[in-house]
Amino acid sequence: MKVLVTGASGLLGGAVARTIAATGHEVSTFQRRPSGVAGVRDVLGSMTDAGSIAAAVAGHEAVVHLAAKVSLTGAPADFEAVNVGGTRSLIEAMRASSVPRLVFVSSPSVAHAGSSIVGDDALPASPAEARGDYARTKAVAERLALAAADDDLRVVAVRPHLVWGPGDTQLVERIVDRARSGRLPLLDHGAALIDSTYVDNAASGIAAALERVDAVSGGSYVITNGEPRTVADLMAGICGAAGVRAPRLRVPAGVARAAGSLVERVWAVRPGTDEPPMTRFLAEQLSTAHWFDQRRTQHDLRWTPAVSVDEGLRRLADWYAAGQPAV
Repeated sequence: MKVLVTGASGLLGGAVARTIAATGHEVSTFQRRPSGVAGVRDVLGSMTDAGSIAAAVAGHEAVVHLAAKVSLTGAPADFEAVNVGGTRSLIEAMRASSVPRLVFVSSPSVAHAGSSIVGDDALPASPAEARGDYARTKAVAERLALAAADDDLRVVAVRPHLVWGPGDTQLVERIVDRARSGRLPLLDHGAALIDSTYVDNAASGIAAALERVDAVSGGSYVITNGEPRTVADLMAGICGAAGVRAPRLRVPAGVARAAGSLVERVWAVRPGTDEPPMTRFLAEQLSTAHWFDQRRTQHDLRWTPAVSVDEGLRRLADWYAAGQPAV
């Protein structure tokens, strides 16, 4: 197929583009800057520009949509424009060009209301309960995408959870930087059990969804390694791979949530140059369990993760030891 991948300049998007190209499909990418992925055709543009989206979509047989505004803070209108408006424009462009397949890459946060998730499957996206503007707008966008599914447009939503790996600036780099400076706390005892997804597994799961979209149209699937670890264990593994000391500072979860609420209010008035050190959503993520039943995902997508958490940590350690080469 001729496949368009949006958001391929990011860690996961680039891995998805490479994985799909490696299976023999002809891949183009769409994002604001070059993807850096060898062997694909880059089309530059913004998810807020309907004309650019329409031009990029034309001539393809499938779209894998990863482009999104991902942040703990920011203007609500920006999340709305990119995550909701961009998805709406993409669906309209696919309809106009008769592109019949869409893999919408979502997030488990679209169905997370702040309490523990213990062995659940993919629950329905809930904009009203989702925590924060990113999760809320992704929930709206997922619902838009799935509502568009019909005989002419097959749609599947996939939700990779806590994607990490060499070159990751969203999770790994922040954990390592904050641990190095002594600013990485464990909430309570770091005992909350969480799933995560090594980047190669997330990419292969999304590629599997592309192959199976005709059969599973209308469904939502959480993708993880299927190996829950405690927050403390996962952080220690990442810190160990980078050669920094694992966090020992412990903060009560209730204190962290209160501090996160305060930081959010301050950031709204005087935003910093980086992500805030704590938000209420982040405190909830670090202090509540969230791990998922993968049986339906693996059965329906005919997919299993190939890289274990331990193997992923070994690869991460090798990457740091080699001086952090380009991914």
